[in-house]
Amino acid sequence: MRHTTQSMIVAILGIMALAAPTRAQQNAPSSGHSFPTQEGDYDIHDFHFRSGETLPDLRMHYTTLGKPVRDANGRTTNAVLILHGTTGTGHQFLVPQFAGMLFGTGQLLDISRYYIILPDGIGHGKSTKPSDGMHAHFPQYDYADMVSAEHGLVRGIGIDHLRLVIGTSMGCMHSWMWGEAYPDEMDALMPLACLPAPIAGRNRIWRKLLMDGIRADPAWNGGEYTAEPIEGMRAAMDIFLIASSAPIAMQKNFPTRTAADEYAGSFMSGRLRAIQSGAIDANDMWYAFNASRDYDPSPDLGKIKAPVMFINSADDFINPPELGIAEREIQRVKRGKFVLIPASEQTHGHGTHTWAVFWQQYLKELLEESQR
Repeated sequence: MRHTTQSMIVAILGIMALAAPTRAQQNAPSSGHSFPTQEGDYDIHDFHFRSGETLPDLRMHYTTLGKPVRDANGRTTNAVLILHGTTGTGHQFLVPQFAGMLFGTGQLLDISRYYIILPDGIGHGKSTKPSDGMHAHFPQYDYADMVSAEHGLVRGIGIDHLRLVIGTSMGCMHSWMWGEAYPDEMDALMPLACLPAPIAGRNRIWRKLLMDGIRADPAWNGGEYTAEPIEGMRAAMDIFLIASSAPIAMQKNFPTRTAADEYAGSFMSGRLRAIQSGAIDANDMWYAFNASRDYDPSPDLGKIKAPVMFINSADDFINPPELGIAEREIQRVKRGKFVLIPASEQTHGHGTHTWAVFWQQYLKELLEESQR
């Protein structure tokens, strides 16, 4: 195991985290808020994927805050696992609107009391990913593989029990799978911004369009491109922007054609710079979205033992409330509660999951209930 230490947090947002700024930013601490962190890599040897493929060494990168506490029997009592979204990293939670609302002195996940674990999933961040060299020959990982590797990491760094699992977007979906696969290993679950059902309908369609757009670029070259397939990635970012949009906030913040056009141009130019610099890779993105292809926790929701506080936002393009899936499926969770955050000028569409100001009171309720 290799470890490095950072004295300060670097705030890195996942691509999907936010479509447009809103007045809720006024409720977040200043960008100068920072915490001491530790980073490390845990190597899982001879990792077997559900596809039948293997890797001799799978690197799982992670960031931690605080220190683990154990009871008289050596069982971990204060570990909190927080799982990121598609194309994100564990660092996306080190931003003021998340860490600054939760990790400080006296706050709900005060790092003087809790041990926070922020993994980078397979294919993401500093964990093993296609762009490390295998490109389109990388194993065809899925969410079950990602959850298995997350579990291997948690156990590998010596954590045998979790006080809480929080997941946003893809991490939200992973949290359902954690609750089903390891029902005795956590005290509470908080899935944010997903549905515990197969990805189908519009949710599958926009993902397929994004993936097809990348591969349709002639520069793709079967995933063995010598330069990023810019036109394919431009198409992917177009879809990204709509999927992560917040309609009420965007209507208020960009009330004219000129304002809307300027924002769209700024969004795209920023993403294209990131792509050209190598910060965003087409193979990594394609694999990350393809990993959701067989997600479906719905048959095993009854296996979850921990209290569940499940939260979506009403302006989420990806998980629209009119489907009624959340209300239906939460009935199958023994100790489950579903909360829908109303859409407003302050909410952030799908990205509301990263703004703790909207849901921290429900986290407080969950922590209190799961202590009983």
